[in-house]
Amino acid sequence: MATISAALQDVMARVARAAAMADRAPESVQLLAVSKTFPSTAIREAAAAGQICFGESYVQEAVEKIAALSTLPLEWHFIGPIQSNKTRIIAEHFRWVHSVDRLKIAERLSQTRPAQLGPLQICLQVNISGEASKSGVTPENVFELARQVRDLPQLKLRGLMAIPRPTDSPQAQRAQFHQVRELFEQLNARGFDLDTLSMGMSDDLEAAIAEGATIVRVGSAIFGQRTKSQG
Repeated sequence: MATISAALQDVMARVARAAAMADRAPESVQLLAVSKTFPSTAIREAAAAGQICFGESYVQEAVEKIAALSTLPLEWHFIGPIQSNKTRIIAEHFRWVHSVDRLKIAERLSQTRPAQLGPLQICLQVNISGEASKSGVTPENVFELARQVRDLPQLKLRGLMAIPRPTDSPQAQRAQFHQVRELFEQLNARGFDLDTLSMGMSDDLEAAIAEGATIVRVGSAIFGQRTKSQG
């Protein structure tokens, strides 16, 4: 396995190539390093190589790492399923939440977001593939949820997030990401003024960028394969 620094540079080069192929500027795509299950030392190494934004999915593990790395100027994104009893902790520790999929969660995040931190940046997670094993609002219900979330204080609705069904076919990857982009464009046509499409991971970031991703969430291609998970 290459060092984290070398792997990070490889991923950044992939992002730049994919952006160029799509006639986009490399800086139009933000790299979110998915550090869940990896130790603070790995995040510190990535930060030393220039990475600022990190994604976490397990609340207690994330809070411990945020505290351990508090002297670094990092931006933390919560990207995992959200339990109601964890909303306050998430609202207090993260700048972004990508995985809002129901009004109750959004309301609790809004109510518990400390005013001094400014609005919590929100993406709605869409279950674009209709998989029972995945979180996410259905495409049919995304407009109503977006309308409700947009009006909540202390939240700023930025866009959509999706984790499509895995496939090795670039055409099938693009087709799923295209569906998310269409929802995004339909929301903007209704006046939502969204700017964020969080989609694409280690194995499909090229297809996601071709379909307009503005944030790609990359873990294993930077940090290696995960060996454990924590609650």
